[in-house]
Amino acid sequence: MALIFERIHTGGIAALSYLVGDDSEGVAAVFDPRADVDCYLELARAKQVSITHIFETHIHADLVSGARELCSRTGTARIFVSHEGGASYGFDHEKIKGGDTFKLGSVLITVRHTPGHTPEHVAYSLAEKDHPDAPWGVLTGDSLFVSSAGRPDLLGNAQAKALAEQQFHTLRDYYLKLADGVIIYPAHGHGSPCGADIGDRLSSTIGHERRFNAFLQYQDLKGFTEYALSTAPPAPTYYPRMKKLNARGPEVLGMLPRVPGLPPRQFKEAIADTDNVLIDTRMMLGFGGGHIKGALSIGGLPMLSIWAGWLLDADKPILLVLDSDEDLDKVVRLFLRTGYTKFAGYLVGGMKAWDNAGLPLDEVGQMTVHEIRGRGEELQLLDVRSPDEWKEGHIPNARHIFLGELRERVGELDRARPTAVYCDSGYRASIATSILRQEGFECVCNVPGSWQAWKKAGYPVEGVIRKKGESQ
Repeated sequence: MALIFERIHTGGIAALSYLVGDDSEGVAAVFDPRADVDCYLELARAKQVSITHIFETHIHADLVSGARELCSRTGTARIFVSHEGGASYGFDHEKIKGGDTFKLGSVLITVRHTPGHTPEHVAYSLAEKDHPDAPWGVLTGDSLFVSSAGRPDLLGNAQAKALAEQQFHTLRDYYLKLADGVIIYPAHGHGSPCGADIGDRLSSTIGHERRFNAFLQYQDLKGFTEYALSTAPPAPTYYPRMKKLNARGPEVLGMLPRVPGLPPRQFKEAIADTDNVLIDTRMMLGFGGGHIKGALSIGGLPMLSIWAGWLLDADKPILLVLDSDEDLDKVVRLFLRTGYTKFAGYLVGGMKAWDNAGLPLDEVGQMTVHEIRGRGEELQLLDVRSPDEWKEGHIPNARHIFLGELRERVGELDRARPTAVYCDSGYRASIATSILRQEGFECVCNVPGSWQAWKKAGYPVEGVIRKKGESQ
């Protein structure tokens, strides 16, 4: 009989949730569950435990909480959420506050109020019940990450400085007073916009973070606040929607949303309905070689969740083009994670069926990095990576518009010039080229391999900001 501790890594949104329990008593708790909750149910069955508690660290902005769905599906669990900072909710739950404790077999869970990322934020320290004052781990939520900390600006500029002050005191007055050996288990890993430059490792220790985490080096509030607010990555447009949805309580679905299969002619009729939005989830080369005119390219990788959130209206039903009909459930789960539950249908048989029906195609050209170098300033070269990626180096003569802002800033580009778009590998560039096609750009190409291919080809770069101590 032993402690059960399982981490669930959700790619794309870079979310980390946890199942913690004791198999001697057959009980477990889930912390910060995602919307598609089958993974927790399957894990509980495999470990022969009942999920009795569902804990949230805060009102999430980056994903749909699975707490209500998991509560409904288990029939045994209760939801525990923080009312610190004046938080309120629109669903049944149990209130918790800093200092509350829970026992799951040999595991003692203690609630710690850790405001800063949000006012209500809590962390959960984990200890043996016989040694309550010597925690071995902390589920830090979005307060402390590996090499980073939770951004304090998501509730708007009016509250950002006050939250930064709370974050400063959370880090110094709670985390830095823990023993070096305490393990931190955050709610996000590298790639999440909830913090700046989150490290690659999924866990760390207080001792390591004490030495190397930039957010823990500041002794003064002013310096910390300036750093915390200046390093935050662009805030995704869907975050305010997620906050409201999770505070109100996401709808309990009971299963994945229904997506009707539509044959090509019927699918074409559905496209004509302007209430629907057409999304092609094939990868960039398939999309470029032939797609339905007007489609938005968002490839069916885990990062689809974030880019759907950035670019789509959750109230508009989605029409899906899939690489294979067998991918339907996988793709729907990716949409579900950022709140998309309305689907008008999917193209049965995919683009092969569309082709065989004799229906028209559009295409996006593909241009290699070697061709880009050969054409020089003749091209309008567009970099759609994040601001931080751009600062770390870019292709000479490129201009930068972050993908999340492209639709609003498209007027800054010349529609008459041949345009090539690149990102890090080509995924985001394919999204960008599909946006430009929708906006009337006739001659636009995607760059497969993009920045990675350019660097590996040994071509010159501009704008490299070297970190202190790096050689020239």
